[in-house]
Parts: sequence; structure tokens; C-alpha cells
Amino acid sequence: FHPGRVVNAQQLFTIKQVTLSIEPSTDVTRGTNVTLRCQAIVSSTGQDVLSREYTIYKDGSTVYTKTSSTSEDLLYPLTEARVSNTGKYTCRINIAERQMTSKAKKLTVTGLSKPILQLNKSVVSEGEELTARCTAPGETGSIFFYFYVNSEESQLKQVNTNHAEAKLHISNVSIHKIHCAYTVLITPDAFKSVESNTITVTVKELSIAPVLEIIPQYKIYEGDQLFILCNISNSRHSSKNITLDLTQGSKLLGRGDNKVNHSMVAVAKDPGEFECRLEIGELVKVATKTVSVTELFSVPILTMSPAEVFQKEHMKLTCKSESYASERLRKEELTYTLHPPESPLIPSGTGVFSGKALQYDFNYTCVAQAKGITKHSETLTVRPKVSVSTPKVSVVGRAVLGQPFKILCQSDIGSLPINYTLLRDYDPLGTTSVKLLHEQALFTVTITKPDEISKYMCEAKNSHKEGPLSKRLNATVVVPLSDLTLLVVPPLAEISEGDQLYLICGVNGTPPVTFKWYRVGTEQPLHTTTSNTNNSDYKISLLSKEHSGRYYCEAVNHANNVIRSDPVKVNVHMAIWKKGVIGGFCLLAVSVLGVVCVLCFRSKRGKREAAAELSVKPSSPKSDDSLTVNLTHDTEVYNAATVRVDRPAVSVWSKRPLEAANDEESSVVSNEPDVEYTEVVHPQPVDPARVPLRKGTDTVYSELQNSPHGAADHHDYV
Repeated sequence: FHPGRVVNAQQLFTIKQVTLSIEPSTDVTRGTNVTLRCQAIVSSTGQDVLSREYTIYKDGSTVYTKTSSTSEDLLYPLTEARVSNTGKYTCRINIAERQMTSKAKKLTVTGLSKPILQLNKSVVSEGEELTARCTAPGETGSIFFYFYVNSEESQLKQVNTNHAEAKLHISNVSIHKIHCAYTVLITPDAFKSVESNTITVTVKELSIAPVLEIIPQYKIYEGDQLFILCNISNSRHSSKNITLDLTQGSKLLGRGDNKVNHSMVAVAKDPGEFECRLEIGELVKVATKTVSVTELFSVPILTMSPAEVFQKEHMKLTCKSESYASERLRKEELTYTLHPPESPLIPSGTGVFSGKALQYDFNYTCVAQAKGITKHSETLTVRPKVSVSTPKVSVVGRAVLGQPFKILCQSDIGSLPINYTLLRDYDPLGTTSVKLLHEQALFTVTITKPDEISKYMCEAKNSHKEGPLSKRLNATVVVPLSDLTLLVVPPLAEISEGDQLYLICGVNGTPPVTFKWYRVGTEQPLHTTTSNTNNSDYKISLLSKEHSGRYYCEAVNHANNVIRSDPVKVNVHMAIWKKGVIGGFCLLAVSVLGVVCVLCFRSKRGKREAAAELSVKPSSPKSDDSLTVNLTHDTEVYNAATVRVDRPAVSVWSKRPLEAANDEESSVVSNEPDVEYTEVVHPQPVDPARVPLRKGTDTVYSELQNSPHGAADHHDYV
């Protein structure tokens, strides 16, 4: 809400509050003077009073509007408040197109005035109109007035005034009590008044009455002529509003002012109640009579023989009335005809019609006639049946040897129901009746040999005659699989690396057969194929050691029995060329080894010979000089060493320890004669006559001793 607004260049204003109050109270009784006070608090910058517009609303609808140039409160009076003043009120103020609305206040007025009933007559005749006036003194608003006759509501009137009139018609001769009441509607509530005063009205009977006469009155038969007369008992009473109606059931036979005459032929099937109805204004008087008509003959019944007829077969229709009034009618007077006239059947006696049945459905009706009376039978629809055709016999699904399967017998044409019988070599096994179009004749059988399938036949029958036979059953018999074998090519002993391996599965049974090859240890098949023969193979190319293992195969056909072969162990041998290479390498290694051995032998032999021929040559016999020993071989110098001896009495071994590095590494003092040793290594001797009998490599020590004469003595030690 915008707090202020410019009215002119100098004056600003704001509407602070609008309140509505109800005086003396929000709950009052009928007749109280009520005032609605609307108060507005307006603040402005100028001294002039702003022009304002007040609007009073009741239940959202405008009830009062006033424009004021003063700041005084708006007063809206409700003089002698009525129930119709009950509702929710609000006040809205409008200043220079700025508005504010007060909160709603509800006014409740209780109490309604007692209604007053007035009648224009207190004594009336049957059917005479009576005017009633009901008034709600001082009430306003939307009012519903109720008029009651003998405490039963007769009429309802809705008006916006405080009174209403109603036209009442009282037909019963008696004394009646009439009163009224009203309801003031204040949405969503309604307030009902008390009952008005009660006025007694006397209704007198009129001397006029309808009279109904029927001739004859007794022993009326079908075909008799009836004369019906409807008139008024007091013809001296005249009125322009008199109406006479003659009716039979719901059929109006005639209408008139003072009488109605009608003649007709009596018919037993027609309603026997006649009514003469007199209407004078709102007054209705009725005279009725019931006539009993004896049936001259009964409604004919049309029958057919035989009960079931086939196309183009002989048939007979019989039309007959089961009973007739022999005292009024001779049998020969009753005639029968067949409708429609174009019927192919011809009469062959009283009520008998014969001929051949048509090839399609046909409706027949029998008509019986006598003494002007015609009666129709119910329509008979003849539906000639169609003879059943030669049935066909077949297998549902597949016939599996040793397992139950179903045989279907079915004819292309033929009227239902059809009885199908399954035969085995002309011996009946069972019968099934097909009564609905969607039904089938199914039989469950089991065979143990394939040729038994041709022993079954089917018979179809839908009449008393012998039914046609089907041909013998011709179907493929699925023989379950057996004797599954796994053959390996090439033979197991000849399987080598690089070869092609064929795993051939063969089985006994009816193809097609689905074969699966497996390797033990794997769940998924290596290969799957479906063959129209009893065997198939799986090829593995370029065999290797990894293909070694146990193999088996599975087979299944339309019998759905899965069988498994015995596993076959496959060992992949080394390739022949690899064996040749390895043999060649082995021969080469043996040859090389032999050559090495020969060379080694020769080498050792030469060393022994050289050791045997060793010679020692002293360089000087002097005792204070060094001694030089030379060891030579005839082919190569082997462990040649020069040994210096400082004194003649020192013995020296040419193989010294590695750690000897001081002055004493080669000096030995002894009182023995001077001896020198040298180590000579020889190969294994070949000639045992030349060397001592020792194995392996011998160490030969030679002793060189200086004699006092300066000649060295030579001794060999091993």
C-alpha cells in the first residue's frame, strides 16, 4: 500500500484505516433498527477535507454508495431489520482513486413473521379450482412459499415478494385442511417460518359420472363381435370442459363430448380391460370393465422332422394348433398355410409341408385361420447342416519315439458338433466332440517303433450316417539319439605337432543333429554345428603341445535328449623334423666329443714321453756357484724352470707356495748330498709298459744329486 498520494501540487494524503461497526449488535431479532457505521482515518497536508466515496457491500454485492466531503462517519440504517438482512458486510472508501476496504462484519437477524393464508372459497365441487394466497408480513428477499393439503405438500412457489398465490385442485369428495409456510433463502443458509393458519375446505361430489357398457357380457369367443358404449350418467349436466375417452389397455378406441361407441372382433390375446374416462377440468372419473374372451383355437406351433436336417436332404414341417373350441369350431374349418409363399416346401396334408432342405438358412412361419381369426406361429429358422468332410490327421509338434505326442483330427467343412474318433488299425482308441469353432480334437499317443505312426487314422461324424475316414497318418518320427562316439583322425599314436586333427562325432538317431565339441576343463564349446546327417567333424589345424588334452562331444536332436561321448585323450607328439634336428645335434656332439678325446689322449701321451726323456745339465761344478736345471720336451716346453742353488747342499721343488716371498722360499739346509726336485705333469698313459700303473695325471719327481766328483746322479720318484 502506497502511504500517500498527491491530490494537488500542495496537498498530500494517506488512508490510514477503515473500520466497519454494526450497532446495536451483530446479532439482533427481527424488527430491530440496525445501523452500519463506516469510519475512515485519513491524514493529509492541507486543511481542506478530501472528497471521499463510501460503498457498503453485503456478501460481495453493492447495497449502498455515497460521496461525502466531510470527515464524518458514514451511517447506513437498516430499519426494522429482517432475516433477509442477514449477511457479511464490508465498507470501502475511495479518495482520488485510492481505495481501502474494512474487515467484514456479519449481521445475524433471527425471527420470521407468521404467514397468513387466504382462500377464495371454502366449499368447492369435484374438480373445481381453488385459489390460495400466502403472505409473509414484512419479509423481504428471495422467499419460497409452500402450500399444503392435508399436511402433504401440494405446490411450491419462489418469488422475490412477501406473498404468493397457487391454484389448487382437490378431486376427492371430503373435507380437506389447507395451510402454508415460507422459507427465506440467504445463501448459503435458509430460514423457515412457522406454519400459517389452517383453513378447512369442503369438496362436494358432482352428479355426473361415466358409464361403460359391453355387449355381449358373457360367453364371448374369439371372432365374436363386441359392442362397447362409453357415455355420461347425467346427460343434463352441460359443460364445455367435458371429455370422454374409451381405451383398451394402452390403445385409445375413441373420444367424444358425451358418448363414444366402438365395435370390434374379440381376440383372446388382446387385453380384456376396457376403460371409460371422464374429464371435467382437473376432475377425472373412470369406469372400467374386464371382458373374458375364450380362445377359438390356440396359437399354432411349427415343428420340423427330423430334428436335424442336412443340405438337400428330405425334411417335413408340421403346423398344428394344440386346442380349439369344438363347440364353436369344426376341425376342418381351421386352415394352415406356410409363409413365405415362395417356400420350396409343398403341402402334403393338413398343416404338413415337405420338400428338400436348402443349402442355406431359411425362416418359416405357420399361419392358422378360422372365422376371421388369424394366428401366427413363432418363426422357425431351419439351418440345414453341412455334412462333414473327410478329416485330415496330423501330428501337433513332433512325434518323438517313446514320448507322448498329440494327434490332431480336423475337417475343413462340416456343421458342429462333430465327433472325431482316433483309430489304430481300425480299432477305436477314443472320441472327442468339437462343439465350438475354436475347439480342436486332440489325442495323445505314444509309439515304440517308427513304423507305428502309419497305423493311426481318424473318423469324423456329425450325423447318424457313417462318417468318412482320413488317410493313414504320415509324419516323421524323431528317434532319440544314442551311441554317440568320438573318432580321432589321425590315430592317437601318430598325432604330431603341425598336423591337422579331426574330431569326428557319430550318433544313431533322427537328424538334424546339433553337435558340440568340448575340451575337458572348459565350459564353452569349442565348436557347434547342426548337421542333416548323423555325423560331423571339427578340424583343429597346426597342432601344438597346447592342444594336448581330453576331448568329448555332445549331440542333441528334436527329441531334446542331450547325450555325451566318452572323452578321448589326445597327446601331441614332437614333430619328426625336430627329432631329426635333435638327433643330428646329438651325433655332432658325440663326434666333437670323440675328436676332443683323441686330441686329449694324444696330448697326455706326448707329455709322458717327454717326462721320461728329461735330462739335467749342470752349468758349473763349482760349489759356490748357482746350479741351473733345464727340463725339456721333445714337442713343447712344459713347465720350464730355472732354479738357482746358492749352495751345493741345497735341494729345490719347483712348485712353490704362492705366499712364499722372502729369502728363505727356496733354501733348505741339509747334511745330505745335494738333491734337486722338479715336478712334471703327464697325461693318462696309454702304454703301460712305459709308465707306472697310475690313474689320472701323475706327478713325477726327478732327483738330481751332485756327486763329490761333480757328476749329477739322476733318480725318478713318483
